[in-house]
Amino acid sequence: MINIILATHGALAEAMIASARMVYGELPHVHPVMLSETKGINSFRDEFAAVLKQAAKKADGVLVLCDLQSGTPWNVACHHAFDPQTTPPMAVIGGVNFPMLLLTDELTELDDVQQAAARLLAHSRESLVQARLVETTQSDDF
Repeated sequence: MINIILATHGALAEAMIASARMVYGELPHVHPVMLSETKGINSFRDEFAAVLKQAAKKADGVLVLCDLQSGTPWNVACHHAFDPQTTPPMAVIGGVNFPMLLLTDELTELDDVQQAAARLLAHSRESLVQARLVETTQSDDF
């Protein structure tokens, strides 16, 4: 089983999870952790470690979705992911978006977190589209 940590600046994680509930219902495999202006980096590190401990229970891997590459949530997640003593294995992805969060529901039954990360990235790329006007002539046939 793969569990997810959603690590963001500000309340983005809570807002994305609240929006996901509207579309999918509960996502019990997703654990939010947020860096706030009032807590500071050390407090975030402690909170992340506590959330990781919870997400790691009975999991084969933990996939961390961060809002921004190289920000504090990313750096803290990578610190844990690249520590050889961290169990279970972790993977970290930057640039989380709403479709990506929803797609995590399809990953929960996997047991390889690196495979889960690769699959999520591949499926997420397909969700990025630009709207284009399509000019078609309407047929008189119904």
